[in-house]
Amino acid sequence: MAEKRSDGQKKISPMIIMGSVIAASFGVQTQANRERDFAQGSFHHFVIGGIVFSILFVLLLVGIVEIVLYVSDV
Repeated sequence: MAEKRSDGQKKISPMIIMGSVIAASFGVQTQANRERDFAQGSFHHFVIGGIVFSILFVLLLVGIVEIVLYVSDV
């Protein structure tokens, strides 16, 4: 799950990063997870994760709107 980095700190996995990004985007991130992210995570990993999540979220919303418009014959 968590590996050691060359500076002695644990490295967190991409799944943990995405989980933290999703939790933070909805405002339900716990204090313990936030402290873990700041201590063990890399800033650019969370930025990339946030950008990926935002793009996927917008595409999901566009897809839902397209489906609703198709079903309603508009």
